[in-house]
Amino acid sequence: MRYRTFGEPDYAALQALDDVIVRHEDPAFGTLPDREQAGRRSTSLPALKFYERSEHSFVAEDDRGLRGFTFAQHVWQGDRPIVLIRSVSVAPDAPAGTAEGLFQAVIKSAYDSAVYELHFPVTPALHAKAREEGTVSPGPYGICHLGSRTETAPGLRLGSPHGFTG
Repeated sequence: MRYRTFGEPDYAALQALDDVIVRHEDPAFGTLPDREQAGRRSTSLPALKFYERSEHSFVAEDDRGLRGFTFAQHVWQGDRPIVLIRSVSVAPDAPAGTAEGLFQAVIKSAYDSAVYELHFPVTPALHAKAREEGTVSPGPYGICHLGSRTETAPGLRLGSPHGFTG
């Protein structure tokens, strides 16, 4: 597996891969309202252009093509910079270790730019690697959607039987 930054020639392949991933995660994806479909995709043209310039976003590639991607960016916290990882997305049939490799690429890019703090959702695909890297968790990571997306957004609802009840 090769990990590299991406550019405009990769946009169509990234959008196709994103579509495969979201449809695999939710087989009913095509029946969702347009606003929800757009909200679950990570590869709109503005997002791709932004993350292409972020210095912390990468694709995973093998002889079959793109197998995953991670989108991350610098964020100034007022007293220190962090790298915020928006997503680590991997094809359903990607080789084992692809998510971990993408995460490692972000770690290296952050370290190389003198940023020593990463914030990211600890997904099942990243749990072992995050533990290996000594990740600490100040609490659950939540996303509050405003407006009508709150009805259809993915994830576990706080207070639900399977969500964080705090």
